[in-house]
Amino acid sequence: MSKKKKNIKLFYRRLLKHFRENPTKIYNYKQLSAILGVKSTQGRNTIIRTLQQLKTDKKLIENTKGAFQWNSSGQHFVEGVLEITGSGNGYVVLNEEEDIFVARKNLCTGFHGDRVKAYFFKRKKNGRREGEIVNIIERFKTSFVGTFQRQKDFGFVLTQGPKMYTDFFISPEKMGNYRDGDRVEVAFVDWPPHASSPNGKISRVLGKPGSLETEMHTILLDYNLPAYFEEEIEKEAERIPKEIPKEEISKRKDFRNKLTCTIDPITAKDFDDALSFHVISDDLFEIGIHIADVSHYVDEESIIDDEAYHRGTSVYLVDRVVPMLPESLSNGLCSLRPHEDKLTYSAVFYIDGQGVIKKEWFGRTVIRSNHRFAYEEVQHILETEQPNVDASVSLTQSSYTIEPPLYEALITLNQLAQRYRTKRLNKGAISFDRKEIQFRLDDENQPESVYFKESKAAHQLIEEFMLLANRSVASFIGKQKPTKHFVYRVHDEPDLDKLNNLQHVVGSFGYRFNANAKHVNHEINALLKESHGSKEQNMIDTLTLRCMSKAVYTTENIGHYGLGFDYYSHFTSPIRRYPDVLVHRLLDYYLNGGDKVNAELLEEACIHTSQREQLATKAERDSIKFMQVKFMEDKVGQAFDGIISGVTERGLYVELISNKCEGMINIRDLDGDYYYFDDQQHAMIGQRTNNQFILGDPIRILVKSANIIKRQLDFVLA
Repeated sequence: MSKKKKNIKLFYRRLLKHFRENPTKIYNYKQLSAILGVKSTQGRNTIIRTLQQLKTDKKLIENTKGAFQWNSSGQHFVEGVLEITGSGNGYVVLNEEEDIFVARKNLCTGFHGDRVKAYFFKRKKNGRREGEIVNIIERFKTSFVGTFQRQKDFGFVLTQGPKMYTDFFISPEKMGNYRDGDRVEVAFVDWPPHASSPNGKISRVLGKPGSLETEMHTILLDYNLPAYFEEEIEKEAERIPKEIPKEEISKRKDFRNKLTCTIDPITAKDFDDALSFHVISDDLFEIGIHIADVSHYVDEESIIDDEAYHRGTSVYLVDRVVPMLPESLSNGLCSLRPHEDKLTYSAVFYIDGQGVIKKEWFGRTVIRSNHRFAYEEVQHILETEQPNVDASVSLTQSSYTIEPPLYEALITLNQLAQRYRTKRLNKGAISFDRKEIQFRLDDENQPESVYFKESKAAHQLIEEFMLLANRSVASFIGKQKPTKHFVYRVHDEPDLDKLNNLQHVVGSFGYRFNANAKHVNHEINALLKESHGSKEQNMIDTLTLRCMSKAVYTTENIGHYGLGFDYYSHFTSPIRRYPDVLVHRLLDYYLNGGDKVNAELLEEACIHTSQREQLATKAERDSIKFMQVKFMEDKVGQAFDGIISGVTERGLYVELISNKCEGMINIRDLDGDYYYFDDQQHAMIGQRTNNQFILGDPIRILVKSANIIKRQLDFVLA
């Protein structure tokens, strides 16, 4: 290409970008020369020729002779959220329209998660829409994590992760005493035109790369999740009165004389919910589902509420909880600790021995829990059918016997819960009986061993009564006329294309599955039941989960497909979920005669809290992945049996059977042949030998490496 053509191409891009960003302004060649810093006659003549080319291409219009403006007719600007891929390119994700591909050179300083304005300018040969970012509307985050690389007169923060395509330049005056190799938090300052990297300012040192504390803080920062509360919020929480005034108790139904207990994990410190049980007659029971009354303590106009709204949810990393509320509230004032008077919001039901609800009531209450159980204690009681708790599962590490009324309550509650569960599954509710990976940590929070958490009767007892409360509250409001705005937890039908793909995959294992059945939920349940306990169970569970839509919060009720409920909400965990706080406030407002709320603000809150929940889930997965890699760090060179859990162009993902840790065999490490990826068969196939590695195949591997920084396990064939 000649120098003249190169100059025209360069000016073409620069002028196009400038006019696009200033669509209402009119410029002549002299003004544009000044803006672009062009002073030579040759350069100005190139600008004149380029303007004519832009006019010919209908990018510009010539208002008056020599004066040009952006041609807005037929142009398509859109707003959406930018998602960066591992290649450094991106997509502008739109709600209703097809996503727009954005090449890395056209990202215009956009980062992953930013809300952006984009210009759609063509379709690629594959039919995909392509565009360019023209404006950053709102930054998703302005703080990033990386490793400081110190030079003599300047520095760089080398950012990490597949979603970040640039490093940060640190000017000499901002280098301070930071040491080469430190893991740091860097704040985005600006990105000057034509600069290859943005300017940054180091906010703080996180620690030594690879250490537990450093990596957990890194995960939180990666997802823009706060690690601690500001001092003023902590102090505001401490100022809330601890004593319950008598006049407040007098306004509520008093359940302090009713048999009440909590059932939670051994490590739990915040107790959201309690169950009360009272025998009315031989075949009628009063069962209360009592939920911490967070809305009583957290005022809508307070800085505590603002912070809880911003967080949206508590975040459960492997070694810590990052709470939505300050500890004095979450673990203290609001927590339903035993033998303390507590303010609650309750759903109370009168239920017969067959599980039929005869009457329901919702309102504010006061309770006093008689006993705190761990799931393991209740499970032991239910399995042995005896009121004795063995020392091996006891919270106190000593054996003890519970009183007969409490024992009878647990037995009856379990019988009712199993009735509800059976009925729900028979109606088509989808049951994922997945084993959740858990780590036993030593005194320094290092992983000693892996174990799997399973849903047993004690967990199901609590789950079914929480589902009952959530469904009943949503139904109570949702069925009222005229319609009242409310926060629903909804779950759409699964993706048909993904279901067809699932049918193809599981068919190769000999499972029958009809993706186009009238009641596909029954097909899914049959598949999950049939594959339960098999070596490929976790893979089939994962593939099936990927077919499911994401559950979200919204004011538009479409029901909950996975649970099989026409009405569903979240009422039972206000200590750790902000939507539950909103539900308590709305329920109380409507019970006291209110009828109108701002639907737009409510929907905005639903969208925000759905997004925060999704970020928290990703952070939790990353913390598990880190701990898995940490656990495997001293097992490099060892052999394990696994199952191929994913096949991509890059290689094979393998999940180890003994501990569910997942790593990758890079396609470069598949020796003995040239392998290619067949997306139809979900297989890697040898071109010469026709040797095949297929999704779900058993495989034996050696651990090649465990990269703590990248949270990545690399395997090779054993």
